[in-house]
Amino acid sequence: MNGALSLEQAPPISVPLRFFLTLPAFGALAAFILLWAGADALASRWHPATLAISHLVMLGMFCMVMFGAMFQMLPVLAGVRAPWPRLTGGSCHVLLTGGTLLLAIAFLSGATALFVVAAAMLGLAVAVFAGVIGNGLLRAPQPAASVRGMRWALLGLVVTAIAGITLALGYGLPGMTLLRHPLTDLHLAWGLVGWVAALIVVVAFQVVPMFQMTEPYPHRLRRWLAPSLFVLLTWLSLAVSGLVPGSAAATLALATLLAAFALQTLLLLARRRRRVRDTSLYFWRFGMLSLSLSTLLFGLLQLFPTRPDSRLPLALAVLFVAGFGLSIVFAMLYKIVPFLVWLHLQQRLAARSVAVRGYRAPAMRAVLSDAPVRRHLALHLAAVALLLGSLWLPLLVRISAALWLAGLVLLAGNLAGAMRCYIKQSRRIDQLGDGPVCD
Repeated sequence: MNGALSLEQAPPISVPLRFFLTLPAFGALAAFILLWAGADALASRWHPATLAISHLVMLGMFCMVMFGAMFQMLPVLAGVRAPWPRLTGGSCHVLLTGGTLLLAIAFLSGATALFVVAAAMLGLAVAVFAGVIGNGLLRAPQPAASVRGMRWALLGLVVTAIAGITLALGYGLPGMTLLRHPLTDLHLAWGLVGWVAALIVVVAFQVVPMFQMTEPYPHRLRRWLAPSLFVLLTWLSLAVSGLVPGSAAATLALATLLAAFALQTLLLLARRRRRVRDTSLYFWRFGMLSLSLSTLLFGLLQLFPTRPDSRLPLALAVLFVAGFGLSIVFAMLYKIVPFLVWLHLQQRLAARSVAVRGYRAPAMRAVLSDAPVRRHLALHLAAVALLLGSLWLPLLVRISAALWLAGLVLLAGNLAGAMRCYIKQSRRIDQLGDGPVCD
């Protein structure tokens, strides 16, 4: 864990929050499509609804929160200010939002021109993001393990984007020939492991000890896990291309590393020093259990191949994306957003010297209480369980989608409540009013 956080260099609160507050809308849109398509969305990975849902989740939820998190963490962890954070962050947000919407519409409608426009917008979003964040990470004066890990995750995003843009152009330009299946598999591997999992790993190294009051992760794990994932993914890419042998060994090694991270996180959480009840802890535990199960299932599928009509590969995807990825995203949001509200209120207080008048910024639990977070956890667990069950009992699909939608509406309300608290307290600070009330 980096002990020298440069909190005073944090960007304006609007920079990360615009990404965080957009996430529930894309999740709700994905849930609506699942409600509309029903079991057809789980019939094939190539179904238009499946492709639209998966990209709404990966781009509109994962990328959205990761972009916001990295704009926030760059100056705090690396001690380097991003140039024009409102402009660069706002540009990335607009391009990512527009490109994701157009890509989903393109999958559902088959409009080839939209694939080209979406590819251009998303490519530009990644280019701006990688340029701003990458430049900052390279300029970090004393890069800690988290900063070095973020560099590897950013490289994973660039590789994922190149493959994804190539695939999108293949849809949009009929004369363009592609080896679509192997390129799609590599796009998935780099996106899920090289970008999403790698960045979750790196962020966990910082936020798990910070917010869950655990011991730091072992030094070797912090130093070597992210680059090891990148090396193994490169090996896998070369093996799939036929340039080197050992694709099975590379995939099993990737699964082993992720399982080791999951088990280490569960061990740290079990030994946490903080005993106060905290629902975000259960999101973390469920996410790590899902990651452990998905790596185990992945290993079994590599050793014992199944029939083409087996539902186990889809179960693996549900466990990894919904069980692991989304659980950790929700856990992070429920800690990072209240922390940002508290931090920026503290900075406003310091700037106005209001503290001497007896005015205190609200604690994080006052910004966002635990009760609504528990309700979201219950909906999330039920939705994941029903989505898994729907692979064998299709009538559960729409029930699961309805629960996803309810959970995302609740998430939106929870985040909006935190923002209302920030706005209310900011006005009180400006007026030098009474003590904080966040209802």
